[in-house]
Amino acid sequence: MYNTAADTAAFVSHERVIPMAIDLAALHWVYLVFIVAIIGFMLFRRDTSLICIVGIFVLGLLATESLSDSVSGVFNSFIYAIKELMGTILIISIIVAMSRVLIRTGINEVMISPFARLLRTPALAFWGIGLIMMVTSWFFWPSPAVALIGAVLLPVALRVGLPALGAAMAMNLFGHGIALSGDYIIQGAPKLTADAAGLPVSDVMEASIPLVIVMGLVTTIAAFWMMRRDMKTGKWNDGIISKVEGDKELTGGEDLAYKNVLSYRSKLILAILIPLLFTADVVTMFALNLQGGDATALVGGTAIFIMLLITMLAHKNKGLEKTTSYLIEGFLFGFKVFGPVIPIAAFFYLGDSGFTAIFGDTLPAGSQGIVNDLGVALANNVPVNGEVGSVTLTLVGAVTGLDGSGFSGISLAGSIAQLFGGAIGSGVATLTALGQVAAIWVGGGTLVPWALIPAAAICGVSPFELARRNLKPVIIGLGVTTIVAMFLV
Repeated sequence: MYNTAADTAAFVSHERVIPMAIDLAALHWVYLVFIVAIIGFMLFRRDTSLICIVGIFVLGLLATESLSDSVSGVFNSFIYAIKELMGTILIISIIVAMSRVLIRTGINEVMISPFARLLRTPALAFWGIGLIMMVTSWFFWPSPAVALIGAVLLPVALRVGLPALGAAMAMNLFGHGIALSGDYIIQGAPKLTADAAGLPVSDVMEASIPLVIVMGLVTTIAAFWMMRRDMKTGKWNDGIISKVEGDKELTGGEDLAYKNVLSYRSKLILAILIPLLFTADVVTMFALNLQGGDATALVGGTAIFIMLLITMLAHKNKGLEKTTSYLIEGFLFGFKVFGPVIPIAAFFYLGDSGFTAIFGDTLPAGSQGIVNDLGVALANNVPVNGEVGSVTLTLVGAVTGLDGSGFSGISLAGSIAQLFGGAIGSGVATLTALGQVAAIWVGGGTLVPWALIPAAAICGVSPFELARRNLKPVIIGLGVTTIVAMFLV
C-alpha cells in the first residue's frame, strides 16, 4: 500500500525525479548519525523513543535556529505521524474489535476448522499463510490482505504450533516483501521506477522477475530456518504484546458464557457468511478497481458491520453497550501497539515530505528531502561499473526506504539507475528493478517498524521484535540479490 499521502500523489503524477548533486549540510549528517544510533539501539533491543525525540529536536534546532520552533516541532511531528498512520490504526483497531466478538462467541473455532485440516504443522502454516498472503497482496496490496487473512488464518497457525511472531513474519515477508516489491498486477511500483528511468514498464517488470524470485526465496528460507533454529535452542522471543487466543482478556470472566449463546447451526451460518462477505469485498475491489486505502476502507467497513451483527445476536439486550465496549477494546489495542511507534515514525518522516510540513521551507536550496539527498550524494561519489552500480542501487534503495514508505524513493532509484546504466552501457532495467526491490523491502514494510505494524498488530506481537527478526534474513537476501544483479547487468 501507499503509506503516506505523498506516496499516493507521487503515484498519480508519475513525476520524474532527476538526481542533482547537492552539498550535504550539517542537517544531513546529523540525521544520518541518529539513524545509525536508532538502528543500533534496536539491535540491542533498547527503546528508541528518547533518541527519536532528541533527534527531532536537534534537527529542528539546526533548521530553524529557534528554540521555541524546535520544541513545538517535536509535538507537531507527533501530530504529523498520527495523521499519516491513522488509516492503519483504524483498520487494525476495527479488525481486533471484530476478532474479540468472534472469539468470545466461538464463531472463530467453527470458521477455522476447515483450514486446520490443511495447515497441520508449523511449517505448513508458515508457508501456507505466506503464499496465500503473497497472492492476495498482488491484487490488493498487503495491508488489506493482512486484514483479510490474519483474522481467519492466525488462529489456525497458533493452534498447530506456529508462534504468532512466525505468522507475522510469513505475512510480512511474503506480502510487504515479495508481492509489493514486484507489484506485477497493480504495477504502481514498476510504473514509478520505469518513468524515472525512461523505460517501458514491461522492461522493468521483466528485469525484476529473477531479482524478486532470488530475494524472496533467500529471505523467506533464511527467516524460516532461523526461526526453527532459535525455537529449538531456546533463543526465540515471541514478542507478544496481546495474545490473540487463550488470553483471559479475550475469553475469561463472564464472557465465557457467550460461547454457548449461539447454537452450532447459527455459528456455522455466520462462519460461512463472514468469508462470503469478505469474498464480496474482493469481487467489489476488482469490479470498482479499488486499491490501497480504498480497499482497506471497504474491508474495515465490512468488519464493523460483522461486529455489529454478531454483537446484537450474541448479547441481545446488552448489545448496544457491548458494541461500544468492543470498539473501545479495539482502539485500546490499536493505540497500545502504535504508541511506541509514533515517536520513531515522527523522526523518520522528517527524511521526506514531513520535514517541510513540520519545520517549513528550511531545507538547503535544491534539496529533494534528506533521505533523497543522501541517496544522490552516495550515487555521485562512487565509481561507475556493473559491480559498484549494483551495490550502489541497493544502498540507494535501502537509504531512501528508511522513511518507511518504500514508494517515495523508488523514482530516485530509477533516475540513478538510468545514469549508471548509461555510463556502463547496459543494465538500466536491471539496476532500476534492483533499486525498486531494495527500497520496498526496506521501506515497504519488512524492516521499518511502523511500516510493518499491520502484520505485527493483527498477530499481537511487537513491531520492533518483528523488525529485528526480519533484519538478518532481509540483509542476507539483499546481499545475494545484489550479487545476482551484478551478473545480469
